[in-house]
Amino acid sequence: MKKSIKVVSIILAILTIVLVSIPVFASSASSDYRPSIVNYNTENVEKIEGVGSRILGIVRVVGTIVAVAMLIVLGIKYMMGSAEERAEYKKTLFPYFIGAILIFAATNLADMIYSWAAGI
Repeated sequence: MKKSIKVVSIILAILTIVLVSIPVFASSASSDYRPSIVNYNTENVEKIEGVGSRILGIVRVVGTIVAVAMLIVLGIKYMMGSAEERAEYKKTLFPYFIGAILIFAATNLADMIYSWAAGI
């Protein structure tokens, strides 16, 4: 039973590699192909860019406001709490920092990818 699972796994891995590489070989074989019709209509692209930048801005502002408000609330609770409560708040600070870093990193990464793609 274990041997057949290993054989099937190896066959699936080889099949995956072959199927993923087929488009690469196909595109390199016909590199002299040039499309005859090119549509340079960018009207819809500009609308999508505007909506995307507005959504990204809203997420960035709301995320920053929520992160700062939570930091203020946790800071006040930490200062006013007893020793046992402070230990509990220290446990909640680590997930808070991870979430805040993810919010800031995600919006900045999306902005960097957008500016990189716009330059192409």
